[in-house]
Amino acid sequence: MALTALSWCFSVALALFCGPWWPQVYPALAPENEVPLRPTTWLTEGKVTTITLPKGRTRRLYFTLKKKTPAMSVTVSPCDLPIEWSLAARTLKDKPLKSLQWSTKKSTPEVWWRGPGTEEKIHSFTGNAADTYMGPSYPHASIYILKLRSKQHNTRATVYLYEGLGPSGAFPLIPADPRVHTLGVGMTSVTLSWAPSASITSLPQTQKSFDYCVLINSQQNYASLCGAQESMRKEKDQKQEKKERKRRVTVWPILKEWWWQQWDAYPENHLSPSSSVTDEYDELQCSCQGTDNVCTVSELLPDTQYYFDVFIIDRVNRTSAAYKGTFAQTHEEARPAITTLREGELRWVTFPERASNSEQFFTFRPRGWQQSGLLTLQSCTGGEKVKVTVSSKGQVLSSQAVGGDLVHIWLQGSPSYFIHLEKEGTTTGQISAAGNPDLPGGLMASVKMQTSSAYHRRGVPSLPSTLQLKSFNRLRGCNTVTLAWMGTEERSLYCVYGRKLGNHEAQAGAVSALTAPCLGPESRSDTERVLCKYFQELNPQRAVTTAVIGGLEPGMAYVFDVYLMRRWGIPIKYASKMVKTRKEC
Repeated sequence: MALTALSWCFSVALALFCGPWWPQVYPALAPENEVPLRPTTWLTEGKVTTITLPKGRTRRLYFTLKKKTPAMSVTVSPCDLPIEWSLAARTLKDKPLKSLQWSTKKSTPEVWWRGPGTEEKIHSFTGNAADTYMGPSYPHASIYILKLRSKQHNTRATVYLYEGLGPSGAFPLIPADPRVHTLGVGMTSVTLSWAPSASITSLPQTQKSFDYCVLINSQQNYASLCGAQESMRKEKDQKQEKKERKRRVTVWPILKEWWWQQWDAYPENHLSPSSSVTDEYDELQCSCQGTDNVCTVSELLPDTQYYFDVFIIDRVNRTSAAYKGTFAQTHEEARPAITTLREGELRWVTFPERASNSEQFFTFRPRGWQQSGLLTLQSCTGGEKVKVTVSSKGQVLSSQAVGGDLVHIWLQGSPSYFIHLEKEGTTTGQISAAGNPDLPGGLMASVKMQTSSAYHRRGVPSLPSTLQLKSFNRLRGCNTVTLAWMGTEERSLYCVYGRKLGNHEAQAGAVSALTAPCLGPESRSDTERVLCKYFQELNPQRAVTTAVIGGLEPGMAYVFDVYLMRRWGIPIKYASKMVKTRKEC
């Protein structure tokens, strides 16, 4: 019995000490005249306040000023969408009129609010740029009302209230010329400049609380850093949503694994209010960052329009200000000049540039339904490496080096061909262009090229087994010499050209007297042509032809050249041969 009484006393004492478990209402702490008319948001002075603006709803912020406050400033910064905001001062009487009759019992603030009073509109603004009202305070104002509204979509804005004269110092200063200027535009880079901010120029070099941040995108300019961040966040969410859609179609084991990955990747402190804004500026991917007011943005795409925005960031107050952005379009890639080759055209391709690498482009369209053609090339300088690449519809058909010997490339099966000639470099120890007789002065390389349609051929034409000329000493006379050369099994025309050498040329040596390998019969005078003859031998080993050249002077030196004249391709020049007639016979 004593134990039961003791237990009951202890329970009563505990109840008196801790109170009941159900909530109690104390009328003295919640009088009727303190019930507000609507939920109110009071604006704190000297603090950046973020306000969420639902679509079509008007948000009201209220604030009062300290006594004897001479002036004030209110700064509203929309995030990514234009908003409407206005500032008004309301003056109310101390007591409501006694003559007003209420059908129901009202609270004292509601009766006081609905009582007579005046409201004066001070300032209004519509747009997506940051706007600041600076003006004197209203001595008779009872309360100030700030109204904000977004008509388009849900968005947010920041509001800052400052009591006092002059700038608040919470936001970076933008110069009188807020424009971003374009200094230069290239194919993959753009150089920008802007007037420096007084927030940076007025600070000592040791203090680095302000930074410029240059952001680029391909959509639009942004009036605030928040708008740029919001756009990047939406773009990131869209990419993430696409990945999520792909993951939703997976089977259960993969979905289960994805669930645990998402659970592990979800931050444990996502509900912590301290991590919401602290790293906001640290995650910015600025193309240029620092205190320099000149920036070169590189690694851009050619022929693309970009938008450039410059923001100045105050890392101490966690605020920013925006310059007036600009846009520029990068230059398009330099398209090489493509020359169309005509049927049977003989073309000299020169590389006059002194650069180590140079290239030229050509196109050829063969005639006839067979779509067959023959490309013939010959390099005219031994000191240059020239490479030819033939392609069609993006596929490489042939790629090889071009030297002093003729190069034949058979074209078949495509309506058009793309020919690329590239000078790869100079070989040391070779003859320079200045000492090469077949090139004009100053040219670094030259290639002789011809393209022609082959209507009835099925491949590359046959070539002689050797391009050497032979003279017979026993058959050499005072007025005649005998030459021999190898022919082909095809019926072709061979033309012999000759010229007499002077005493100085003959004494200088055979090298200086020889005719350049690239000079064809079109460059020779008709007076130098000695004879032309047709020849054909089906047996390549016996395809030898001779020519007896008369009408020469005794004891004189002559240089003879033989050209194989073909229906297709460049004429083939045999090696020059210097022969001296006998003085006495």
